[in-house]
Amino acid sequence: MEPTRRNPEAFLAQAAREAGAAAGGRLKVFLGAAPGVGKTFTMLEAARSKRREGVAVLVGVAETHGRRETLALLEGLEVLARRTVEHRGIVLEEFDLDAGLARRPPLILVDELAHANAPGSRNAKRWQDVAELLGAGVDVYATLNVQHLESLNDVVARITGVTVRETVPDSVIEGADIELVDLPPEELLERLKAGKVYVPEQAARATEGFFRLSNLTALRELALRVTAQGVGKALESYRALQAPETIWPTAERILVCVGPGPNSPRLVRAARRMAASSRAEWAAAFIESERHPLDAADRARALETLRLAEGLGAQTETYSAAGVVEGLLELARRWNATKIVVGKSERPRWREFLGGGFVGELIRRSGDIEVVVLRGDPGTNAPSGFFPGTSDPSTWSGYAAAAAAAAATTAVCFAFSAFLELTNLVMVYLLGALLVAARGMRGPAMFYSVLSVLCFDFCFVPPRFTFVVADTHYLLTFLVMFLSAFLISHLTLRLRSNAESARQVEARTAVMHALSRQLASVRGIDALLDAGLRHLAQVFDCEAVALLPGGDGLLNVKAGSGQPPVLDDKERSVAQWVFDLGQPAGLGTQTLSVVDALYLPLQGGSGPTGVLRVRPRTGPRPFDADQRLILESLVRQIALALEVETLQEDVRATKLRAEAERLRSALLSSVSHDLRTPLSAIIGSAGSLLQGSFSSADAQGRALLEDILEEAKRLARLVQNLLETTRLESTGVELKKEPHPIEEVIGSALGRLEKELAGREVRTAVPEDLPLVPIDPVLLEQVFVNLLENAVRHTPPGTAVEVSAEAGGGELSVMVADRGPGVPPGELERIFDKFHRATAGGGGAGLGLAICKAVVAAHGGRIWAENREGGGAGFRFALPLGGGHVRE
Repeated sequence: MEPTRRNPEAFLAQAAREAGAAAGGRLKVFLGAAPGVGKTFTMLEAARSKRREGVAVLVGVAETHGRRETLALLEGLEVLARRTVEHRGIVLEEFDLDAGLARRPPLILVDELAHANAPGSRNAKRWQDVAELLGAGVDVYATLNVQHLESLNDVVARITGVTVRETVPDSVIEGADIELVDLPPEELLERLKAGKVYVPEQAARATEGFFRLSNLTALRELALRVTAQGVGKALESYRALQAPETIWPTAERILVCVGPGPNSPRLVRAARRMAASSRAEWAAAFIESERHPLDAADRARALETLRLAEGLGAQTETYSAAGVVEGLLELARRWNATKIVVGKSERPRWREFLGGGFVGELIRRSGDIEVVVLRGDPGTNAPSGFFPGTSDPSTWSGYAAAAAAAAATTAVCFAFSAFLELTNLVMVYLLGALLVAARGMRGPAMFYSVLSVLCFDFCFVPPRFTFVVADTHYLLTFLVMFLSAFLISHLTLRLRSNAESARQVEARTAVMHALSRQLASVRGIDALLDAGLRHLAQVFDCEAVALLPGGDGLLNVKAGSGQPPVLDDKERSVAQWVFDLGQPAGLGTQTLSVVDALYLPLQGGSGPTGVLRVRPRTGPRPFDADQRLILESLVRQIALALEVETLQEDVRATKLRAEAERLRSALLSSVSHDLRTPLSAIIGSAGSLLQGSFSSADAQGRALLEDILEEAKRLARLVQNLLETTRLESTGVELKKEPHPIEEVIGSALGRLEKELAGREVRTAVPEDLPLVPIDPVLLEQVFVNLLENAVRHTPPGTAVEVSAEAGGGELSVMVADRGPGVPPGELERIFDKFHRATAGGGGAGLGLAICKAVVAAHGGRIWAENREGGGAGFRFALPLGGGHVRE
């Protein structure tokens, strides 16, 4: 048995998904069956867990509804201030999207995904706010009740009798991580009666309406189904990577086979109804057979049916294979289809026998896939006549040419009948069969095969000029002659069709190769666009223009072949629609076809990067099916080249920033070393002078010396910080860890800052039973010194400073807090960046907290800042205990 080969296309798809995830944020939805199941509570618990892992969490909006247990989970989490909107004299509070985008935290919490924003907001719905956050690369946690899904809106209305007005498109949660927050209906009703969901008056009304037990049970089932679909997609990704030959019937999947037949559209609609009734995924496929290729007209009809299926919501694919049955089964197994839908052939049984039974062969080879046969044609390009080959309709001229060929070969045979045996005359008739079949029409070829036998019998077999056969041995001759003509015609037609298919493939390959060569020879976004658009203009004799997103959010013409046209508002709106939804529109499509150009999205791995406008120069004539396929392939190739160039530019920019940072660090290190010697001399000289005796008249001189000494010490600390920063960022730093009591490090830091802390109350809360923590005491002492200096610098004189420590969860948590003005909004994350100061007049060079972050990170810990209730800032850091060294 041949070993199972993993599907390379699955790996490419996986790579594309990972690239898209890297470019944009990830959405996690906490899905519930109804209000009150605990979605917000679960989301906040997950957020706190993320924060313990070191992820900075920002609460964009959390609707606690006054529940104490939910409010308690907000403690310690940074909450974004809400935006106020006045509407009809009422002040409403909404999620501040601009502030969230400005902060760009690693993770933001946005409650109630289906919420409708107040009038006047930039987006009408909160899910649109979330889409912008995801596009900016921010991970989002959100909550949603199942009744708010758009696809389930009518179902929920029939179940509950309540029409939900605030809905979320299903596409928003496609690809999201879905976590079901499940609560049995009986327990939810108990929570409702206890007043944990609504106030008693509302709770009484709710139990009589929406919160009936039957409603909650049905909604719970819907929520379970939605979650199961998300799990099913993840399972399918795993199955595709493993590429098993067997079908995993974890969910119903329907694959319908379409073709050029007149009943194919009916077949597609029937498959759509089957999928809707069973809530199954469905797809439509057109199989291009190498053995039985179609002509341009039939192929165009099949692709038109494929577009109908796409409009009805199906996934669509054109798949090439040796035969229809082989290709259909390969595609079904790759897609993990549980059912294949085909049409029942209405051809006579004798033609099925001669031309091959498509349905019968499919059923025999389908294995564990269920085959559903509906009334109609096979819906494929299965052979419909005796000669599987091209399907050009045989015209009367073709039959006339066949009759003329039969007459001509008969005349030739008459001319040579006196010199040749009858068996040699048969060869002349077979040569005629070859010539007729070379015209590429199966009907006339069949007609000639029959006519040639009749002419041979009538004109040359004794008794001549009658159809009477005196010698029965000639019956075998007639049979062999007919079969020979049949097979010669069959093979000739197949050879002609294969040659035509190869020519088309070669033409498509040449076009793709030429574009690849041009794109590979240029660098830069503008150059790539110019090369790609010039190539499209030459191949399709069209006007090609690329539209890329501009700074104002609209699509602006960036490059084009020739002079870029001036687009009116209607065309710009079509382009914007294509960019937003990532679907083609315009000429030759069923969407916004009022314009005279075709608009195609430049679809990269992370989403649309622009729009391509293609307008035929010969007038508003739609592209045919083959042209559309080639055009879409070229557009995808251009989009991929643009995405690769963008990534390369990002890599180059990253390398440039890294080199600039390296040079800056080297310069700082060099300057710092050069400053240490003169600073030491200044500090030593000033200290020696101050130790001398000064008369009362020299009080001013003493004050000046004290100023010199203090400023020199301050500059020395700055130089030391610079040196520490460059040393910690280098790869050669080694920590000298040893189990150490944290109170000793705190005491040493307080001793160093005795003069700076004079006049302030320092409160310490360090339990005596804290375990020893593995640290580098010298470096960690610097962390305490920097945090305490920061507290002194940003609080008024006399303000108390608090230092506390506690152990739990396998780590030691320390906090240095004050009662100053706190950290300004938007600065909690950036405050640890090098050379960043939260306030312009706060003093310092912006290095102290950066050093703290580097030292804590080197210890495997994490550090963060938070604003305290009642005012003030708190700086916390946590260090792993590493197995816990117990004090003796």
